[in-house]
Formats: sequence, structure tokens, C-alpha cells
Amino acid sequence: MQLPTDDLILELLNKDIELGPTAIARNIDKGRSTVHKRLNVLVDVEFIERVDEGYYAITDEGQAYLEGDLDADDLEPDTE
Repeated sequence: MQLPTDDLILELLNKDIELGPTAIARNIDKGRSTVHKRLNVLVDVEFIERVDEGYYAITDEGQAYLEGDLDADDLEPDTE
């Protein structure tokens, strides 16, 4: 299930940048712990990826979701 915080994170990362949880939290006016939890969920559904220790970037799937081409309710988190 996508939350408004997820959309804010994806929209920020959709600017072709890589950011860490603290920078994301500051830019979307949310707490770091909230952002950190949501980042894990977004990684599980492959909307974002860890590109380096502590940095995240949007994936093609995340961009497709923002463009309305992918429904988050149809996704299953990767449980491997």
C-alpha cells in the first residue's frame, strides 16, 4: 500500500538525484525514522534502489508508478 509519504519520496528522487534518508526527510518535511521505514518498503517493491551505502535512487518501476503506468496495489514486496 502506497502512502502520501511514498509519493513525496518518489517525486523528490524523480529529479534524477541520489539522496540519503536525512536529506529526503528534510526536503519533504517528514521525520527521518518515517522516511527510513518507507524507504525499506519502496526498496522491497522495487520503486527505489540502494545505489550506495545510505543513498537511494528511483527505478524505472518507480517512474512508471509516478506516470500512472503501474498500480502499486498490484505489487508484492520481494520477500527473498
